[in-house]
Amino acid sequence: MQFQAIASYEQEAANHSEHSVKLATFVLINLLNCSKMTDLGKRIMACRKKKNLSQTDLAHQVGVSYAQIGRYETKGTQPPAEVLRKIADALDTTVDYLINGATDEKAKTTLKDSELLQQFKAIEQMTDDDKQVVKKLIDAFITKGRLKQLAL
Repeated sequence: MQFQAIASYEQEAANHSEHSVKLATFVLINLLNCSKMTDLGKRIMACRKKKNLSQTDLAHQVGVSYAQIGRYETKGTQPPAEVLRKIADALDTTVDYLINGATDEKAKTTLKDSELLQQFKAIEQMTDDDKQVVKKLIDAFITKGRLKQLAL
């Protein structure tokens, strides 16, 4: 059954190769961003605790509710740019640190292949239908790779 699905995805890839590459880039960027958002919340919480601030204390300084601070820290909710700047100021850090962490951590999450990065940017401009095609193709390639590893 999985081999049929892979064959179907590969046929779809042949039909939509240009769009597929763009969609794959879009999906990978979203995966990187999801990871960054989880880390953002952890960094906000760590900086807040280091300054011995409660969520309520930070919320008052930033101008949001304590519940919203909790969502930023634990639910992966992304604060608007202006709120993020206020959080960074209140915590005596930078927006860059909150988003990317230490310099070596930022390097790990940065794409080194400039052509791939350009493709990801192009995918962001695609229609939702084309993005779905790329997602399916990425899933197929990942599944294919895993099946090959299992066969070894």
